Amino acid sequence: MRRVSTKLGELDCQVFDAVPEGTSPELAVVLCHGYGAPATDLVPLARELAQLQPELGAKVRFVFPAAPLSLAAMGMPSARAWFHLPPEVLMGQERDWKKFAVSVPEGLAQARRGLMGLLSALSAATKLPYGRIVLGGFSQGGMVTTDLALRLEEAPAGLCILSGALICQDEWKQRAERRKGLPVLQGHGRHDDILPFHQAESLRDLLKNAGLLVDFVPFDGPHTIDPDELAKLAEFLHVRLLKR
Repeated sequence: MRRVSTKLGELDCQVFDAVPEGTSPELAVVLCHGYGAPATDLVPLARELAQLQPELGAKVRFVFPAAPLSLAAMGMPSARAWFHLPPEVLMGQERDWKKFAVSVPEGLAQARRGLMGLLSALSAATKLPYGRIVLGGFSQGGMVTTDLALRLEEAPAGLCILSGALICQDEWKQRAERRKGLPVLQGHGRHDDILPFHQAESLRDLLKNAGLLVDFVPFDGPHTIDPDELAKLAEFLHVRLLKR
């Protein structure tokens, strides 16, 4: 697969595909890394997904954006973040998850605008409508892409939430009703000690009750991407590729 470092809108991105020269991709996939991870954290997924479903490599463009916030001041020079987290989450203190679920994190709106700019640039470059772009991410990346998917004027091709959690509960509940029928793949470890499993269940229930088509993939593991979950993701993307 070819790898290109570029800027889409305001965001630095790593872009992968093996689409033949002179042709355009048939689907684009934007995957956002989690809080505290380097910008390239999810980059290996492009080849792994293409190995699981070879047609993805030949017809899909994968985009891995770098979150706009640097965490160098916190002693993590290569770490990035999409938005700020409350002190009790950062410090590992006892967390009020009900409060977290209804919170609107500081910086979320700015992150959303950055991703909107990316989508606009990606759509223009590939000639793909938003309905042929899949959004997703891991942990905080799954939260920001969920927020974006529920706000776009045109629904994306699908949404992938890997170890994400519920935030903006009231607004997401209202906006989700306008995304009835949106395919969603959501995976989460039962032993996640960063974003607990019950938070994933709350998000799943909110989306399902609004009519989104959620394929929920629980696994016996921590805050990570499970191999079975990755295989499900490859299958999910392949279905989106073939669906017109």
